Amino acid sequence: MNPFAPPHFGVLEKSLRLRVERLCVDRGGRHVLENVGFSLNGGEAMIVTGPNGAGKSTLLRAIAGLLPYIGGDILFESAQAGVDLAQQTHYLAHADGMKSALTVEENLDFWTGFLSGVQDPRSITIPEALELVGLSHAAHAPFGVLSAGQKRRAALGRLLVAFRPLWLLDEPLTAVDQGARERFARVMSEHCARGGLIIATTHEPLGLAKVAELALGAAR
Repeated sequence: MNPFAPPHFGVLEKSLRLRVERLCVDRGGRHVLENVGFSLNGGEAMIVTGPNGAGKSTLLRAIAGLLPYIGGDILFESAQAGVDLAQQTHYLAHADGMKSALTVEENLDFWTGFLSGVQDPRSITIPEALELVGLSHAAHAPFGVLSAGQKRRAALGRLLVAFRPLWLLDEPLTAVDQGARERFARVMSEHCARGGLIIATTHEPLGLAKVAELALGAAR
């Protein structure tokens, strides 16, 4: 059995589509994003590239609903009626979003409850998620004692314990070694194969066979 495809992980609907049209975001009186647009269908991944200050992180935050935008539209289409984009989205920022004093397992247990609401059958268990990111041995270790790479891998694990189809990843491979990158590339490939969507800011390849690119302009 493929360890990256737990049998209950489920099949995503193929009708998902994210459309961003003429998006404009203003921060501190400065246009960070202006007339940005793209379309991403279920099963597709896209990297966002550009120099520092070009608005890569701002774009992810706007899609996640964490920043207001002054123009344009962000549209999420699904065969299911009344789908809320925020509830369909995982946003992984530069910060790992974990409590240092809690164990890795306790942190993931918190995120499972906080993000899931009604348990989705397409979520996987905490032990399965830790196996996929190569941290089974550290389940009972306090998060604060982990290395930088291990902390990032634990944070990536929360994408798996609470199913959401859209992954917004801000430099997801920071401090992660080559072996862990290969593991996570397989996890991302499986997510896309089931109709999920991934948007990632990155300065390096994600290891996916097919990925679109949105290049943002020069820093202002």
